[in-house]
Amino acid sequence: MAIVGYARVSSVGQSLDVQLDKLKHCDKIYQEKQSGTNQKRPELKACLEYVREGDTSQGYVFKIHPGAGEKSGIKLP
Repeated sequence: MAIVGYARVSSVGQSLDVQLDKLKHCDKIYQEKQSGTNQKRPELKACLEYVREGDTSQGYVFKIHPGAGEKSGIKLP
């Protein structure tokens, strides 16, 4: 069983450092710089394909915009 992390920022000018620090306990971390409006997120897709039954997935989110979960098709807790 693995702990799998995913970190994303919206633009090249933003830093993943804080998110990566929060996810440093993960066995595997996927990261990318992609706009939230861009539905093509190759690292998120790879992360979701990698996670197996018994694994734990974690992400670090600073702010969720209204409707973000609906647009991405991802249900947010």
